[in-house]
Amino acid sequence: MTTDVRLWDPDLFVAGVPHEVFAELRRDEPVCWHHEPEGPGFWAVTRYEDIVAVNRDSATFSSEVGGTILNSDRDPSTLENQRLMMLNMDPPRHTKLRKIVNKGFTPRMVNELEQHIRVLANAILDQVAPAGRCDFVSDVAAELPLQVIAEMMGVPVEDRHKLFEWSNRLIGFDDPEYATSPARQQEAAAEVYLYANGLAAERRKMGDERQDIMGALLTSEVEGQRLGETEFDLFFLLLAVAGNETTRNLVSHGLLALMEHPDQRQRLLVEPSLMPTAVEEMLRWGTPVMYFRRTATKDAELRGQNIKAGDKVTMWHISGNRDQAVFDKPDRFDVGRQPNDHIAFGGGGPHFCLGANLARLEIRVMFEELLRRMPDTELDGPVDRLRSNFINGIKRMPIAYTPS
Repeated sequence: MTTDVRLWDPDLFVAGVPHEVFAELRRDEPVCWHHEPEGPGFWAVTRYEDIVAVNRDSATFSSEVGGTILNSDRDPSTLENQRLMMLNMDPPRHTKLRKIVNKGFTPRMVNELEQHIRVLANAILDQVAPAGRCDFVSDVAAELPLQVIAEMMGVPVEDRHKLFEWSNRLIGFDDPEYATSPARQQEAAAEVYLYANGLAAERRKMGDERQDIMGALLTSEVEGQRLGETEFDLFFLLLAVAGNETTRNLVSHGLLALMEHPDQRQRLLVEPSLMPTAVEEMLRWGTPVMYFRRTATKDAELRGQNIKAGDKVTMWHISGNRDQAVFDKPDRFDVGRQPNDHIAFGGGGPHFCLGANLARLEIRVMFEELLRRMPDTELDGPVDRLRSNFINGIKRMPIAYTPS
């Protein structure tokens, strides 16, 4: 490695995504070996074309062998359980498990939720509009995906903030505010499992046969067998966290981008029909999951670099979405950008985001209502970012606007 970069270091990302570092890597070393202070090191793949290639080749670049984040295989005892999570599986088992809940996220099923999601969005805005200021992350951006995923999973609405707290502690493992020790993260996971099992027991006791995601997890079979307790717990955790945390951060980044680019916000206010393309641009611009890891199952070559079996390979989607070989003027936020084949949901392949249709709907509806009701939002204090090289997160973002 000829460039002095520390993609392994969460501190590099606290002030914001180091886009200048990724631009240098794309130009000079698009497949670059990084030494870790603790660990064997990893390959960083930063160009769009190569990220897509790795994403789609699960036979060579496995999610299951070493997990999907950099240090997920540091503790072999926990890795065995992690491999029972869909995120850390390869086809064909990944495909079979995904089918359990896939029908709940089809475009047709998601579109049927639009009216209800719009009602929820307006109820959320009703709570903050009269005050003229709020913390946008906790008061608005987090609320809509929390309420939606809670309903879809049969979680009582009054418990939705438990999902919020657990998500922060599980995703914020490098941020001292949320995870002061690995034990605290493990405690959060244990709390999720206990809650999920209690919810399942109550459903069975009451004979509750609702056809929601919880019902699918309790009744579906994979290869002729029901999900085991650990598989059920991990599936619940994955859906509960991924179903709210990523959309929360994307909505936060979307509003931040509009406030920092008032000309683009004005375009949307004058021409609301641009909202679908604006949503795609927000996804490209604020990519919530910055990287995913794979592990090479055999020796391979990528852009002239010899990758050995067992090497960690990280795909930096946040970099691929600024690749000038794919995007015209990639450092410009453009709500009318077309085409916009971003990889915020993954570069295709078996792990393409299950909730992509739902996320797009929630983002579009929230910004349609937000711009209609609060068109003059401005920052009302510093933006507090998550300390993480994994999640492009915003913890707090105070805003002010004309009370209504």
